[in-house]
Amino acid sequence: MRWALRIGSLAAVLVLWQVLTASDARAWLRFDQLPTVVEVAERFVTQIGGVEYYHDLGNSLARIMTGFLLAAVLGIALGVLIARATWLGDLLGPPLEVVRPIPAIALVPIAILLFPTDEQGIVFITFIAAFFPILVSTRHAVRALPTIWEDAVRTMGGSRVQVLVRVVLPGTLPGVFGGLSVGMGVAWICVISAEMISGQFGVGYRTWQAYTVVDYPGVIVGMITIGLLGYLTSAAVELLGRRVTRWLPREALR
Repeated sequence: MRWALRIGSLAAVLVLWQVLTASDARAWLRFDQLPTVVEVAERFVTQIGGVEYYHDLGNSLARIMTGFLLAAVLGIALGVLIARATWLGDLLGPPLEVVRPIPAIALVPIAILLFPTDEQGIVFITFIAAFFPILVSTRHAVRALPTIWEDAVRTMGGSRVQVLVRVVLPGTLPGVFGGLSVGMGVAWICVISAEMISGQFGVGYRTWQAYTVVDYPGVIVGMITIGLLGYLTSAAVELLGRRVTRWLPREALR
């Protein structure tokens, strides 16, 4: 029933889209300017039949995975260290908090100046976009751990390393994977924007190129591709999180 409801809601949106665009509806919104579902589907079939479409997919996925994996490693490590070591939080907290509110896409000019190639700059933007959600979620998850857990391990003679491995890291997994899921979504937003500004290949670059030549079905195909890629990668992170934390009570995963 759940899958039927999901498929039915998607089908209803597509039918409404087709009816409004095919009938050139104009109310407050101008649907007569949009391509129909049929036109977009035909353009989509044409694109997936060419090599260029998969080349763009590969470039965007490579950029996302590189930036996201770097952000995951550094974000989790720094989040744990800042939450556990007060002096490190005092040292790194202020500069990180100053940079955190700056939208990652606003750093594109800095990335162009810093890195010798556009490719490295796009990966940097993707890294920054995912890094801060992961860092903040990990830091909050560590600080939210009940102190009684650590006290119990120390009472039984556990070392600092054992506390970290047996208490801190397992206990923060739900919060960490929440940050990873958010970070993946934000990373997609920023990598597409960066590709539109300074990329030479990728889904974002191709979508912008379609707009510049007034190929609106191609624009919507790019948007749908971006949405599907973002949904699939975020779902993969959430699935991994459920697998890794399946030993926890269900209440802890909510």
